[in-house]
Amino acid sequence: MINPSASGWIDKFFTKLKLSEYTVSETEDSFYQKLRNTGFIYGHIISFDTPFEIKAKGWFKEEISKIALLNALYGIYTLTNKDKDSSEFVEQANAFYKQMHPEGFSLFKKILPKNNTALTLENIIDQRVQTNENIINKNFSHLVTNALLFIDVLAFRQYLIHGKIPEKYLIKIEETIVNIVTLALKIKTNKSQYDDLLIKLFEASIRYSKFSKKGNITLENLELDYFNAELEKKYLIDIAGMALWSDGVIENNEAYFLHTLAETLQIEDDFVSKSIISTDGFIAKHKKDIPYFNYSNPVKHFYDQTTKSVITLISRNKSRLIKEILESKELMLLLAHSTHRDLDEKEKKKVKKQLLDICKTVPSLTIFLLPGGSLLLPILIKFIPTLLPSSFNENLDHED
Repeated sequence: MINPSASGWIDKFFTKLKLSEYTVSETEDSFYQKLRNTGFIYGHIISFDTPFEIKAKGWFKEEISKIALLNALYGIYTLTNKDKDSSEFVEQANAFYKQMHPEGFSLFKKILPKNNTALTLENIIDQRVQTNENIINKNFSHLVTNALLFIDVLAFRQYLIHGKIPEKYLIKIEETIVNIVTLALKIKTNKSQYDDLLIKLFEASIRYSKFSKKGNITLENLELDYFNAELEKKYLIDIAGMALWSDGVIENNEAYFLHTLAETLQIEDDFVSKSIISTDGFIAKHKKDIPYFNYSNPVKHFYDQTTKSVITLISRNKSRLIKEILESKELMLLLAHSTHRDLDEKEKKKVKKQLLDICKTVPSLTIFLLPGGSLLLPILIKFIPTLLPSSFNENLDHED
């Protein structure tokens, strides 16, 4: 099993990959289609295009994003260089990210392993799938930032071809994406509650430029001829289609916009038709699981995401947590009482104090020890009864 939150996961990934059996994508088109089928292009990853099964049930979004980004980078490496050497790939990926140096991105200010290139890349990818430092803004921009991870793949392709990232390439592609999304939303017939949010999300997720809105944006003055790779052009069309889908319907004038965009980019109409079908099918099927379509406000979203994270942590540490609780007789007694009556304030304080002590013994639960972490304890306490033997909860007894 691969654990993207523990050191050594990249080496484990390539060990399981069995390079001798790995099939390189025949064309950029097949590579792109496979990535789109996994949801990587849409920022909601539902599967991995790997020859071996990866069970990601119970993983955090960041963990899924790590594997998906590594796999996409390796895929474009094998396609571009016609080489499957994982060690050389890791070296190239490290050199590529070192050249990025995005403004405000403090990754390279940190001390990274000097002798193990795989561990260095693990640290880089871990930072790359994170968003803003502010914890609420982080959850806010994470709603869409994964859709922009494909920018790394496109930039890595440029690096492999030219030996460097073309000057201002990252700035240019980010600004073009935000401008195309803005244009797409302007021509929508039916405005939805998500339109303004989508622009804010994209602006919050860009990393390489200080984006400033420009007036009178048109397809003509976006200088789209800067992008001459099929992968870049198809990605821009899919991003525009995703923006137009927010009300669930692609109207005639919206489809016309996509076809006009494709014509400007010199992409065949057939791709646009397939893009509309693919986007509609994917989002309609997974809408309830895509955070962007279930968003209300930053604070609520932060709370919901935090709750999910805490539940995941509790589930992962269930056996160890139960063992620690069972060894605390007073805590066991209080939790037993809590299943059939409300604890008084003094008892609640005792429960919180002892739970914090237990959290200190379980490394992955140190989230509760961080500033403000005590606010998460009610969530932990809420799920404690479900972790205890059913005999402690008389409400679970079945009557004959």
